[in-house]
Amino acid sequence: MRIDVITREYPPAVYGGAGVHVTELVKAMRRDIDVVVRCFGEPRDEPSTFAYETPEPLRESNPALGFLGADLEIANDCGGADLVHSHTWYANTAGHVAKLLHGMPHVITAHSLEPLRPWKAEQLGGGYRLSSWMEQVSYEHADRVIAVSNGMRADILRAYPNLDPEKVVTVYNGIDLDVWSRRDKPDEARQLGIDPDRPAVVFVGRITRQKGLPYLLRAARQLPPEVQLILCAGAPDTPEIEREVTGLVEELRGERDGVVWLSRHLSRPEIMTALSASTVFVCPSVYEPLGIVNLEAMACGVAVVGSGTGGIPEVVDDGVTGRIVPIEQVQDGTGTPIDPDRFVNDLAATLTEVVSDPERARRYGEAGRARVETEFTWSRISADVQAVYRDLVG
Repeated sequence: MRIDVITREYPPAVYGGAGVHVTELVKAMRRDIDVVVRCFGEPRDEPSTFAYETPEPLRESNPALGFLGADLEIANDCGGADLVHSHTWYANTAGHVAKLLHGMPHVITAHSLEPLRPWKAEQLGGGYRLSSWMEQVSYEHADRVIAVSNGMRADILRAYPNLDPEKVVTVYNGIDLDVWSRRDKPDEARQLGIDPDRPAVVFVGRITRQKGLPYLLRAARQLPPEVQLILCAGAPDTPEIEREVTGLVEELRGERDGVVWLSRHLSRPEIMTALSASTVFVCPSVYEPLGIVNLEAMACGVAVVGSGTGGIPEVVDDGVTGRIVPIEQVQDGTGTPIDPDRFVNDLAATLTEVVSDPERARRYGEAGRARVETEFTWSRISADVQAVYRDLVG
C-alpha cells in the first residue's frame, strides 16, 4: 500500500503543531507501509519526499492562490498512490483534485478549521475567502476526515453540516517520548533569563489570536509577586497583535519583575529547559483543536493549566494532571469569551492556586507524564490511522 501524504510543513520547515504531527506520523508509518511525502517549499534530501514551490506566475499573487497553484502540481504527481492523505487547507485541495483525477480515496486530518479562525482575514485578505472555499470543498467530498480530538470532531460537524458524520473519526495527536522529557538544567535556565529557584508560569506558543496570550498577560497582573512569567512566544501573525502583546508586556514589566520574554526561535532543548524550570505550564487558548504543546509540557512532567475549549479538556485531566479553566465563548467563530474579565480572573485564580502549591504541581506533572506514556504515543496513533486506510483500500 502506497500512501501519499500532502502537507505544507515538513522538516526542516516545521513551525506549528500540524508540522510536528505530520513529521512524527510519517516516521511511525514508514515502519509498516510505503509513504511518499509531498510538501511545500525548498527541495528535501529525504528519500520518497518531494517539495513544491509556488508556480512562478503566481509568486506575486495572494498567498492562498499560490498554494492552490502548487496543489494542482502535487495532485498531478499523486498518480499511482493507493490513497492520499492531506493536512491543513494549504494541502487539502491537492488531495481533493488527486481523488478526482486518479480515482483514489482522500483522507484529511483536521488540525484547525478556517471558519473558526476569522482573524486570518487580517493576514490573507481575499485569500481567506479562497482558503475557506478550498477547505470546505475538500472536507465535504473527502472519504474520511480525522479529527485530532472529539471537541474538534464536533467543531467539524458544526462548521460543515453537509458532511456525513460517519466519515468523521477521532485520532488524537501524539508526542515523541524519546525526545520530550524532563530537562533540569538550572545553569542553562539562568542563561535564558529564568531564575530556577523562583516559582514560574510558562507559556509556549506563537503570537496568534487563537492562543489567547493577551488574556494571560492581563491575568498575570494578579499572580503573587514572587512568581515569574516566562513567555516563549514569537512569530506574530500580524503587526496588530504584535503591538498589542508588546504593549501588554511593557505594562506588566512596569508593575512587576520576573517577566521573561523569549521571542526568538528556541531549540527543543531550550524549550524543555524552560518547561522543566517552571512550576506550571499555561495554555490560555480560545481555539485549540488539541494542543500538542500541552503534551510536550506533560511529557516534561509539568503541571498544565488550560482553558476549557476544543480538545484541551481531553488532554488535561482536571484535578489529576492539571486544571481546566472554564470559558464561555461567543459562537461567531472568534472564540472570544462572553465575559472576558471573568475568564481573566478565573485564569489568574487557577494559576495562583497551582503555582502556590509546588507539591500539588509536582503530582500533577508526574501524572501528566504517565498519561502521555499510555494515551498519546505515535505507535498507537500510527496504528489507528492505518486502520482508517485499510477501511478504505483494504
